[in-house]
Amino acid sequence: MRRSEYVGFLPNKLLAASRLFRVFDHQRRLRRRYLFSGRSTQNRLFPSNLHHLIPRVLSPVSPCRMNSWRSLILRLGEKCPEYGGTADFKEQIETCYGSAWRELEHSGDDILDFLLQCAEQLPHKIPFYGTLIGLLSLESEDFVKKILETIHTNLQEALEVGNCDRIRVLLRLLTVLMCSKVLLPAALVVVFETLLSSAATTVDEEKGNPAWQACADFYITSILSCLPWGGAELIEQVPEEIDRVMVGIEAYLSIRRHVPDIGFSIFVDVNDTKTHFHEKDFLEDLWGRIQDLSNNGWKVDSVPRPHLLFEAQLVAGKCHDFGPISCPEQPKSPPIVSTITFGKQKHEAELKYPQRIRRLNIFPASKTEDLTPIDCFIMEEYLLDVLLFLNGCRKECASYMVGLPVPFRYEYLMAETIFSQLLLLPQPRFKPVYYTLIIMDLCKALPGAFPAVVAGAVRALFEKIAELDMECRTRLILWFSHHLSNFQFIWPWEEWAYVLDLPKWAPQRVFVQEILEREVRLSYWDKIKQSIENAPGLEELLPPKGGPNFRYNAEDDRDQAEQHSLSAELGSMVKGRQSAREIISWIEEKVISVHGFEATLGVVVQTLLSIGSKSFTHLVTVLERYGQVIFKICSDGEKQVMLINEVSSFWKNSAQMTSIAVDRMMGYRLLSNLAIVRWVFSPANIDQFHTSDHPWEILRNAVSKTYNRISDLRKEISTLKKDVQSVKEAVAKATEELDAAESKFTLMNGEPVLGENPATLKRLKSFAEKAKEEMVSVCESLEAKEAALVRAVDENQALFIFLYRNFSNVLVDRLPEESEIGTFRSLQSDQADAMAIDTETAMEVDKENGRALRSTSNGGTRYNAYCLGENEQWCLTTLGYVKAFSRQYSSEIWQHIEQIEVEVLSENSHPLFRKAVYCGLGLPNN
Repeated sequence: MRRSEYVGFLPNKLLAASRLFRVFDHQRRLRRRYLFSGRSTQNRLFPSNLHHLIPRVLSPVSPCRMNSWRSLILRLGEKCPEYGGTADFKEQIETCYGSAWRELEHSGDDILDFLLQCAEQLPHKIPFYGTLIGLLSLESEDFVKKILETIHTNLQEALEVGNCDRIRVLLRLLTVLMCSKVLLPAALVVVFETLLSSAATTVDEEKGNPAWQACADFYITSILSCLPWGGAELIEQVPEEIDRVMVGIEAYLSIRRHVPDIGFSIFVDVNDTKTHFHEKDFLEDLWGRIQDLSNNGWKVDSVPRPHLLFEAQLVAGKCHDFGPISCPEQPKSPPIVSTITFGKQKHEAELKYPQRIRRLNIFPASKTEDLTPIDCFIMEEYLLDVLLFLNGCRKECASYMVGLPVPFRYEYLMAETIFSQLLLLPQPRFKPVYYTLIIMDLCKALPGAFPAVVAGAVRALFEKIAELDMECRTRLILWFSHHLSNFQFIWPWEEWAYVLDLPKWAPQRVFVQEILEREVRLSYWDKIKQSIENAPGLEELLPPKGGPNFRYNAEDDRDQAEQHSLSAELGSMVKGRQSAREIISWIEEKVISVHGFEATLGVVVQTLLSIGSKSFTHLVTVLERYGQVIFKICSDGEKQVMLINEVSSFWKNSAQMTSIAVDRMMGYRLLSNLAIVRWVFSPANIDQFHTSDHPWEILRNAVSKTYNRISDLRKEISTLKKDVQSVKEAVAKATEELDAAESKFTLMNGEPVLGENPATLKRLKSFAEKAKEEMVSVCESLEAKEAALVRAVDENQALFIFLYRNFSNVLVDRLPEESEIGTFRSLQSDQADAMAIDTETAMEVDKENGRALRSTSNGGTRYNAYCLGENEQWCLTTLGYVKAFSRQYSSEIWQHIEQIEVEVLSENSHPLFRKAVYCGLGLPNN
């Protein structure tokens, strides 16, 4: 992506404007001497008697002028070349104001749009933009009125569609404009009260719908998150009104339901009140931070207050009103609310209004002890905003993250925020690779600080790996292996060499094993072996070295000579480019009728995979050309399971290629998702559930491919519906034009007279016919897609029922009797009973010189004994995957939950299995 496209809204000439700044730097400095010379007697920056002194060196239509003010507005609040590398915010605002003021007459609308875009998409700099707008209001009230009208329109639209990010940012901008004497404080309070009233109505059981509490919580969070930016001014100017808002928020907190944050918990019953009820949820925690801020005199170090530098000028400005806003009504609560109905609506609300900040406390409090709780919250807001709005360009994103306008260091907080987003449940805001790239760029941007912080985070998470959710554990493995591949696979593996003394099912040992396996995928076996030379014993955890395991090599014994001959003949046919139909005829006539199905399957699959083993492209080519051969002999589920066994046998030394081959075969409809589930739950794979990610990877791919197929169909149907509407409008227009032309066309004695040109009439008829044909075609495509969606949804329902049934069957044989167990914690021994990541208690990590607590100076490691038995660990791991699958695909599962409950989650199923499913869906286990 080009640098000029890094935030999605910047003009193409922005970088040119940045370079042109140096040319006009001298002229700007001259103007600033006149404009800010302090000669004003009316507290106005530009008294009328100084206007004639402003140099006019650029023509009104010069593109250089436009690029200049755009660059200055964009880079306001930064130490950058556009401002001569200075961090003097007062001087920057003066320079930017001078440039924008000069262009206001010629480019007022452009300045307004660009200024609001910058404020919305670089919200950590809103105080600077608010001050700039305040200064511009001194010269042009109409300009500021347009700004407020635009903000009002944007805010109302955001409320209607539920655009959480825009609502939150626009409320912050309004708060800052109030501080800059642009907006009446009472008008801002009215906006707050509107949101508060809507939130209180939503959670009211009689008037509202408590299932949509996520929306109400979001409104209250938006109000509270504005107060660090303007609480002091509100208390000073409208103390009674803001007190009324605070009392209303406190009343709301007393009637809402406590929401336990199980985002980073694992195997803990959501009804376990001892674990969750007494912990503050996110909103209660934010309320406590705001109260502490109020008691501290509203002093916030992390919020710049540049408007105070221009208080003498801004006080002369006119404060404007802000029109009323309205919050959309939430879906009504049905007369009879069942647990399923409530759960569905709650899930829908949480999808639309997700909780934004869920930070996993990785480091001890001593690492961030200089930051107040409210500063931590604001810094998280800054970091998440940068990650959100600059996701199109990783370099600029990292640059902004390390250059936030705060007077303290925040590397540890930044690492915790990024890792929390990477591990966020049910899924991160962006693809995990985005966070991987950002961490890499931050390590390069802060080489003396951030790499050590990341290493400390990895050590801390490794110590707690047994307590981490299975989905989070998988993400951590994928991230860490990818991260190391970009830093030459360098890591002090000797610190983790002690995992060899742990049982093969111990989570820390499995974690190291999976990391090494993923590294081999990203590099090659010898390279990874060399990277662990400081801990040579870990070679035991490396995956097998070697290529495909072709059964019919020439050096094999003579017992398989006949099958070897068949394989060679089939290989010759493939290399001779014979068609799939010819090969199928050969198989039916000379192979399967003589040697039976199993031998035929082995010859066909092993030979085709051997031909396609050179590369991924070879594999795809073979499957495309001869997939029909495999489909012909493996038409039912049991035979497809045998097919997967053959693939697994051929690629027994490469879990990656097994996954790729199975995934491609499913893509070509050679394998069904039910057959893959059946294979994953075969006895050989069940025994690996707690020691290897291999079967889970194949299962994840199968479920994900089914889910993506439905998602793609829904998108296509949505597009086709829009096309149908457009085509209908085109048909109506063409028909109207044709009717109008025919009304003017008359015949006399068989000849046209006083009418339209016959050629024109013919052309209009042709257009109308083509439009009708296109409408028929689009409607037929829509019907076909809708029918395919119905089939896909039914297939999805069958998949999840079959998946849950298999989970239930394998768990019921291994879990303790119901009378012996009440919660997930009971599965653990007394020595290892902490199974939830405490979101309030920090993980203990490096005390000095970046070393982990359990690491000794000679590279050896002290660790607590691992006391969990194999069966208990198997149960915990499998239940963790039940929870992970339920949470990840909850949107689809909710559509079929009634049928799943009838067929699987009956009273005969184990209570811990039901708890894992319900916990993943966010549903209380009643």
